[in-house]
Amino acid sequence: MSGGGQQAVRGEWRVAVGGEETSAVFEPGSNADAAAPILVFAHGAGGNMNDRGVMQTANFLRARGISVVRFNFLYKEKKSSRPDPMPRLQDTYTAVVSRVRKELSPQALVIGGRSMGGRAASMLAAEGFDCEGLLLLAYPLHPPGKPEKLRDAHLPAIKVPVICFNGTRDPFCTPALMEDVLRRVKTDWEMHWVEGADHSFHVLKSSGRTDAEVMGDIADSVAAWAERVMPASRKPRP
Repeated sequence: MSGGGQQAVRGEWRVAVGGEETSAVFEPGSNADAAAPILVFAHGAGGNMNDRGVMQTANFLRARGISVVRFNFLYKEKKSSRPDPMPRLQDTYTAVVSRVRKELSPQALVIGGRSMGGRAASMLAAEGFDCEGLLLLAYPLHPPGKPEKLRDAHLPAIKVPVICFNGTRDPFCTPALMEDVLRRVKTDWEMHWVEGADHSFHVLKSSGRTDAEVMGDIADSVAAWAERVMPASRKPRP
């Protein structure tokens, strides 16, 4: 353990969720100190805690000093392709965060995820979940081709700082619709539009950028955001 409780070595956990269990992995950030934030990061509907997108995100953030906890939702732990109902997703998320607090005693905790995983985290944040910030990658504002079915009702209730990234080619998030939703959001919401990126943050070769460069820029922005919004929160919990 380092001073303040943050562990300096990788840890693998089995996390109880009701009468079931799921897997979680903690990996410390590069040169992370006790005050550095810990991110609990959830996968998307078709992914898992070891998929390419989650691993790439975790590795880029860890290289910038942010420690990351990855985990599986219960349906994916059971190798099912059908996501759990939202309350079950939230129960799993809550159980993982409880384990993180027990094992690591973080001074600053950020919740978030990709697509569905980020949506689950945002719903917890809207309910007043105890965290210092929210990271959303590819927030699924609406189903593809169904912009009238917005998943936005809870967003104005979020009180913690938010950083959100969506691609301008993401069929799950029409930029004009998201910007309209954000006019009703009162919290500190830092919105980033990744030009030419799709739901997986893949960019066309004609953009002149690689997917890795895009993720590197996202990670840089997250690290800068954490420095901006976390200092006041970096105090030991009573």
